[in-house]
Amino acid sequence: MYHTWMRYFTPSPVHHRLGLVCLGVGLQHGTLPPVGPRVLDHHVAVVVHAGRGWSATPDGTRTPVTAPALLWLLPGVPHHYGADPHTGWDESFVDFTGPATSTYTELGYIEPDRPLVPLADTAAARTAIGRITRAARRGNPLLEVETAAAVHELLVALRRARADTDADGDPVLQALARDAFLPLSVAEHAARHGMTPAALRTAVRRGAGCSPKDYLLAIRLGHAKELLAATELPVAAVARRVGYTDPAYFSRLFTRRVGTAPVRFRARQGHHVPGGWSTRVPDPDDPPRIG
Repeated sequence: MYHTWMRYFTPSPVHHRLGLVCLGVGLQHGTLPPVGPRVLDHHVAVVVHAGRGWSATPDGTRTPVTAPALLWLLPGVPHHYGADPHTGWDESFVDFTGPATSTYTELGYIEPDRPLVPLADTAAARTAIGRITRAARRGNPLLEVETAAAVHELLVALRRARADTDADGDPVLQALARDAFLPLSVAEHAARHGMTPAALRTAVRRGAGCSPKDYLLAIRLGHAKELLAATELPVAAVARRVGYTDPAYFSRLFTRRVGTAPVRFRARQGHHVPGGWSTRVPDPDDPPRIG
């Protein structure tokens, strides 16, 4: 016995320009019949919340699937999978497409070389899929935009839920973020963590979808913007605070990446903050209030 619920959508050409659109969603559990072999023209994320089953490669080799897990069904790639015929499984699936899938693949959120991804848990993914199912009510005028936004949320949730990433994220990325403002080269960062530059590049590319240089630069420039907007520190002092000993180089780099010079950015964004600029992240369940 098995139970299934699903909805399918046909977003308009205008909605496709959002970059990512949802084509369908389903919730199923029990001893589901096998799927495939078949080929689709879009992406599907199949999230196995509980139970076990199998997934077959194009040559017929079967790999066990044990929840929590993610199955990537990629456009143009044959797939064949199913729940254990005796125990079944609890599954959700989301069909989606759009040009943003290429960017998510480049960033490592979608992994063509890893169609089966073990997960630590599926709670956040279930929440994102829940948003799609609630938006799927008949006659919802915001259907396409709500479901598109939830697909973005789902991709982030699945990336964070990978079993090879702990609750606080990739340890290598944590260490780089901690040391981001030290005036070190990528090779020196790698040496501090007992890695070769090539190994560090591989780890950061897999964890953040970019090079170590770009990862460090994003952290440095983000903090530089905060200092320019919230303090009266000279640009040279801001440069030193974020790891650059040459203020002229910092200014050129800032201008090239941000699109405006540090002084001009400050003139546009800067303002005095009575009582000082807080570095504490607000609790979203208890945000600061007036009175």
